[in-house]
Amino acid sequence: MKSKGLDFKHKEVVSVKDGRRLGYVQDVTANLEDGMITSIIVPGNTRFLGMFSGNNDIVIPWQNITCIGDDIILVDI
Repeated sequence: MKSKGLDFKHKEVVSVKDGRRLGYVQDVTANLEDGMITSIIVPGNTRFLGMFSGNNDIVIPWQNITCIGDDIILVDI
């Protein structure tokens, strides 16, 4: 089965610096003028099942992505 190139929501994001698992991609942002992806967004730590917490999502710039595999994205943050 072939996967689509932009199917990021099923990929886990891991930091190459400390091996920390950051979570799964929640969203991507793109430059609409040239169609290039500029960053990926991973949900940050939430308190009490996401209730009563601020927006603490982790925005990872595209240039900080070091490798994209079948089920994992390695980032340098």
